[in-house]
Amino acid sequence: MFTRRQREVDRVEHVFGSAVFGSALIGLREGLEAALVVSVLVAYLVKTDRRRELRWVWLGVGIAVALSVGAGALITFTSASLDFRAQEAFGGTMSLIAVVFVTGMVFWMRGAARRIGGELRGRLDEAAGIGPVAVVALAFLAVGREGLETAVFFYAAAQSAGQNGGPLTGFLIGLAIAVALAWAIYRGALRIDLSRFLSVTGVLLVLVAAGVLAYGLHDLQEAALIPGLDVLAFDLSGPVPEDSWYGALLKGVFNYSARTTVVQAIAWSVYVVVTLPLFLRPARTRVAPTQGEVK
Repeated sequence: MFTRRQREVDRVEHVFGSAVFGSALIGLREGLEAALVVSVLVAYLVKTDRRRELRWVWLGVGIAVALSVGAGALITFTSASLDFRAQEAFGGTMSLIAVVFVTGMVFWMRGAARRIGGELRGRLDEAAGIGPVAVVALAFLAVGREGLETAVFFYAAAQSAGQNGGPLTGFLIGLAIAVALAWAIYRGALRIDLSRFLSVTGVLLVLVAAGVLAYGLHDLQEAALIPGLDVLAFDLSGPVPEDSWYGALLKGVFNYSARTTVVQAIAWSVYVVVTLPLFLRPARTRVAPTQGEVK
């Protein structure tokens, strides 16, 4: 009895821990983007002796955060009020939207890492010339996009993880690390090769997004919107069961499914084969790597 109970406790701990890792990665990337944007705006206002405008930046950030939390609550409430088939259709659709958001995010940051500071400072100058409402709007738009992406991806991660608090814990840990990193960069205490950092996390996120894509398609198959639910590409329930520690780790990080349908396998493979080489291809212009400084 003790062995069986201990085994179940170990399985829950592995599922929880792996779900934390995957969600923390998303929270770190999304949080770092938003935090770097805010640090650029704040640093520029401080260095140009326009501290009075800071309140409008923080107001815009606060509105963006509130909207993101509200969007997450609305998505969760909407899903809870649906029947099983509708929940599967809704969850699958949200997973596909999350994949689009994350894919766009990793490619956008790949190119924007080198020029984001200059672009934001130029826009802030224009907004400050217009008035407080424009500054609030700039801060809101700069942070709100990451917030909405996070809300959608958090829902998708929570759906795939099941009934445990791993995704929320992971997101909070990732966001906390992101804020700490951005603060250290802002204060000059930390110098990192931002382009390299974003490249490494981008590769991991492509693999995470591929898993979310496969999971979302399985939801749509459960909802009978896509055929092939019983047509399996492979069944690894024996050698790599999902309730083992290694199966739970793969499931929590990459949305591994022991019983993967042909549709899921094809979608996962095509996504990775197309997206990963495009993300890793060298930049066309040679630019000195950004060291993560807020100037």
